[in-house]
Amino acid sequence: MNRAEPDILARITAAVKERLAVNPAPPDLETRAREAAAARSGGEKRSLVAALRKPGVRVIAECKRRSPSRGFLREPFDPVGLARAYEAGGAAALSAVTEPEFFGGDPGWVPFVRREVSLPVVQKDFLLTPRQVFEASLLGADAVLLIARTLPGSLLSEMLALVGELEMEALVEAHDAADLERVLELPAPLVGINARDLRTFGVDLEGAAQLASRVPQDREVVVESGIAGPADVAALVRRGVRCFLVGEHLLRSRDPGAALAELLA
Repeated sequence: MNRAEPDILARITAAVKERLAVNPAPPDLETRAREAAAARSGGEKRSLVAALRKPGVRVIAECKRRSPSRGFLREPFDPVGLARAYEAGGAAALSAVTEPEFFGGDPGWVPFVRREVSLPVVQKDFLLTPRQVFEASLLGADAVLLIARTLPGSLLSEMLALVGELEMEALVEAHDAADLERVLELPAPLVGINARDLRTFGVDLEGAAQLASRVPQDREVVVESGIAGPADVAALVRRGVRCFLVGEHLLRSRDPGAALAELLA
């Protein structure tokens, strides 16, 4: 990375911290979240792990309004319409990108989308504190994204444990070998390998494939970002990868559901 370039990840996490400071959590947040988790444990549970462990190529299809590097991806943006199209196209699960400032997201999409489909819904955001995990539980997320790079020291382990206590699952994301080493030390059944460098937003699918090959076979590895079409999926399948998180390629397609079906074929 050119030293003059801004570190996009640092800018995003700084903005998240500022929003958390300006908007304090309600005093009963943890109690409400644990009550929601208790109710969830006795009712319908949508497991991201189980969805990705089914045979064949599996895709987490993304509802994302914009990207810091590419601007708006789809206007008008209809997360429910997208979710329905993805489900019809064969998605294993859905990802709702809820960060508002850089991605144009809205946490309210999570319960809204989940009511309309039968798939697991992942809240994809920049979770930096336990408070945000409690908030994800109240939204009804089936799973959340935990980015190793943004959770130093023991915080990654603590956040992963809290996710489990609240009857959710986590896709724990690494971008480089150092991240992956930390992730593999934890009991995380879902390991995400982000092909996009969150500092510069450059993409390296070959590097992602090499990292994915280091993940033990008793865990599910998901290659995230940078999938530009069926050729990329086919190349990664030949390298032993069969689970993907795909957003921009689908969102820029005229028919996202058909584009997803093409990837799966």
